[in-house]
Amino acid sequence: MIVLALALAAVTAGPVVRADDGPVRGEALANGGAVFRGIRFAKPPTGPLRWRAPERPTRWTEPVEAIATHAACPQPVYGDWNRDAAINSSEDCLFLDVRTPTSSATAALPVLVWIHGGGNRAGAGGGTVESRITEAGVVLVSVQYRLGALGFLSHPALSREQGGHSGNYALMDQQAALAWVQRNIARFGGDPKRVTIAGESAGAQDVALHQLAPASRGLFAQAIQESGTPGFGVAPRTLVQNERLGERLIRAAGLPDTAPTAQLRNLSVAKILEAQDAVDVPDLDDDSFIWLQAIIDGRVLTDTPAKLLASGRFARTPLVIGVNAKELPLHGGRAAAEATVRREFGAGSDRALDLYGLQRGGIPVDDPRLGDVTTQIADDVTFRCPTIAVSRAFARAGVPVWQYQFDYAPAGGTVSHASEIGYVFNPPQPGQPPLQRYWVNFVRTGNPDSAGLPLWARYSVDTRAYMAFEQTGPAARRDLRGPICTLRDIP
Repeated sequence: MIVLALALAAVTAGPVVRADDGPVRGEALANGGAVFRGIRFAKPPTGPLRWRAPERPTRWTEPVEAIATHAACPQPVYGDWNRDAAINSSEDCLFLDVRTPTSSATAALPVLVWIHGGGNRAGAGGGTVESRITEAGVVLVSVQYRLGALGFLSHPALSREQGGHSGNYALMDQQAALAWVQRNIARFGGDPKRVTIAGESAGAQDVALHQLAPASRGLFAQAIQESGTPGFGVAPRTLVQNERLGERLIRAAGLPDTAPTAQLRNLSVAKILEAQDAVDVPDLDDDSFIWLQAIIDGRVLTDTPAKLLASGRFARTPLVIGVNAKELPLHGGRAAAEATVRREFGAGSDRALDLYGLQRGGIPVDDPRLGDVTTQIADDVTFRCPTIAVSRAFARAGVPVWQYQFDYAPAGGTVSHASEIGYVFNPPQPGQPPLQRYWVNFVRTGNPDSAGLPLWARYSVDTRAYMAFEQTGPAARRDLRGPICTLRDIP
């Protein structure tokens, strides 16, 4: 859930919008806009609908109140950052929120759809629409989707039942929400032809996967990936591999491998959550990445991200993509550094070890902005090099792409994973990075450049241009981590 430091807007009587599934009543804002929290876009994915593609909700005729904060999707508590979402969660969670700056159904404003992060196993969509970014003339939508095993489990019994495919239900939830936007957003003042999908971390990965998914074509016009790519530099899982993982998970939940689908669907949510955190993923160092391996199920995703990007089989939508100067620490720390480099850089590992100062007798290269050598390795492998690989693929296909690195922290603070989100959604303040102005201009025009701001040059294979959001302001730079990332081309 995004926590926004915003003053509450004055509220008056709520307007009613007649969406195609039924009317919803929101809160009217004093500035003429309105906010709608908890619009149902699919039936509750419970009972016989668990581990199935989402279905349109049953139509209703009387206005449904869309005012109060709704439940998040089921998730364990992983820390303070998701504690409230986990405590207030329910399997009935397929809702979206809308904030609009206008009551006019003919305004045709550009639309920003936000997909929250959280490792695809935690987080929530609630709270995002408290942002006043809509005052810049955009309609804001935030969507929820099934998380963890409830959103990504494959199992042979489910595959037999569903035509040879299972898994990726979370991505299908997002597709259903985006289809809802296409059908309804004009009624909230938005233009369905000018929809930008955006997300951070796992949300950015999901955005990237929609750019690769055939069924997502036509549901959006452009995309923003903040600290996430289609694969996070991690090898994807085949359907068979995900089915084997599903069998192990079901065993951990107390059922036999051969349990029929009815028994799977009768498992308690608590048992599923407990089992997903107990199961081991042999080819992952860090099991928290369990649902960040792209699942090539043959239905939502038809091939690996690397092959789809290399062959040009992706949506040719303009893209803003970038990373933070420091993201996440290296799993295993300093003791794992050399082995990680050798595994991840393969034939280029000797050169990479040399660049990191990790060859025998070398001095590890620490950096005041990018962190110690272990942080650099983790962020190069998981974030920076995959971001560059995606940028190259888009640029080679002639698709506009703008790359960035966020490197700003308030006095006494430090840059970390998700640091940039507040500067996208909170009102811009003097001296702070103008991310919201660049992002809004991209949503409006398909190009982030804005009058009165430093020019953000489009990335190309030749120029390798990127924007650095630094302490002193935006600065044009080139060749982000070039020497290292030329050794690794994995998205």
